[in-house]
Amino acid sequence: MSSRSLAGIANRIPAQVLIVTSALIQYSGAAVAVFAFSVVEPASVAWWRGFVGGLVLCAWVRPRRGLDRATLKGALFFGIALVCMNACFYEAISRIPLGAAVSLEFLGPVMVAVVRGRGWAPRIAAFFALAGVCAIGGLGLDLSAPRTLGGVVWILAAGASWATYIVLGQKAASSSSAMTNLSLGCAFSALISAPILAPGAMVAFSDRKVLVAVIALAFLSTVFPYSLEAMAMKRVSAATFALFTALLPATSALIGAVLLRQIPSLWQLVGLVCISIAVGIASMAGRAHPDVKGVLGTEETEN
Repeated sequence: MSSRSLAGIANRIPAQVLIVTSALIQYSGAAVAVFAFSVVEPASVAWWRGFVGGLVLCAWVRPRRGLDRATLKGALFFGIALVCMNACFYEAISRIPLGAAVSLEFLGPVMVAVVRGRGWAPRIAAFFALAGVCAIGGLGLDLSAPRTLGGVVWILAAGASWATYIVLGQKAASSSSAMTNLSLGCAFSALISAPILAPGAMVAFSDRKVLVAVIALAFLSTVFPYSLEAMAMKRVSAATFALFTALLPATSALIGAVLLRQIPSLWQLVGLVCISIAVGIASMAGRAHPDVKGVLGTEETEN
């Protein structure tokens, strides 16, 4: 089925349903990734995601038009940021709960919105983001445990990579579509990281269930959610966008509790709420000012 036919079907479905479905699918993919970590190193699982996602998206989107040197260069740097972001994220969720990891990772795009924003809204967002970090990192997680501390470091690195990914994605968007940019970025991410991550990724062939999992992961975490979001985001208001973006950390915590039996502590829940408020405020500010528009847009979302 062509992308145009899928878009026609998606247009008959409320955009809000597409966004919620996308979030549930995306974080279900993260839960599948945790299963694969028993055999494949987390960073190599990220390589599988980029490799399979790049193949599928390039075959579907067929990015041919407008592929000049500037576009390819932009996609190359975009791919580097993408593989760093996903590898750091998977290293993190192999060490700390999914809900806490996603909440802390949102610091990246929130900080981009704060730096680029104007007025009081970005400052208020920064306050709630800091409060959320203190609640999760200072009280909700045991940072005295080396593995937990390592997970926090990895997720902060993922957030920084996400911020870079957003900035590069916005620049590339002026010369190519979001789906073209994503398909090329996935392909480049797998190609660039192959010498380091691909050898470890081949271990998946030793276990059929794990091989199916890493292939399914690319569809659950990249192909399906990004496609749904790209179709939905043009049809929602700024208020609706802010609401559903702010619910993403909560969605990840729900998936973690249901699929991974990761029940968040009270302070993790407090931190999650604070960061969700920060995300909502920052996304509203991004939609209100053109210079920060799309900072928290899901066409630039990763996990």
